[in-house]
Amino acid sequence: MKEPASPPVDWSAWMRAFGEQHRRVRTFLGLSQDELARLAGVSQGAVSRLETGRGLSTPWAVVQKINLVFERALRPWMAFLSDGMRRTLEIEDRLNPWAGRGVPGVRATRDAALDELLRLHAGLGETERKTFLFVMGVVAEALATGGPPTRARRSS
Repeated sequence: MKEPASPPVDWSAWMRAFGEQHRRVRTFLGLSQDELARLAGVSQGAVSRLETGRGLSTPWAVVQKINLVFERALRPWMAFLSDGMRRTLEIEDRLNPWAGRGVPGVRATRDAALDELLRLHAGLGETERKTFLFVMGVVAEALATGGPPTRARRSS
């Protein structure tokens, strides 16, 4: 019995989705293209070409170097990542264009609100992140207890 033929792969569309996925992970981590390129040991142009889908001939070594940076940076977050986001970090999924169905809409966590908080946090500098976390802690405590937060009395 002959297996049904797979539909042809639109490699340009796949590459654009792949690049968008990389851009989402990079921005989630709060990295610029320059920073990612420096950490991965590749050129900023290679990162740009990959993210815009113009990198159909991007060497696999460049993709692997970038993925290693992502894996290291996301390792502390692995328990919070959705299954879809974890798959984006796995090389096997990147080799198979059919494994990435729906990838452009992959969220970092199972909770869209938490994704938004993480995105906001990643966009801040170190000092601002501490203030952001303090404020969010005060708000969370007030919401959880229904009363004035005790943390508000402490200085940051």
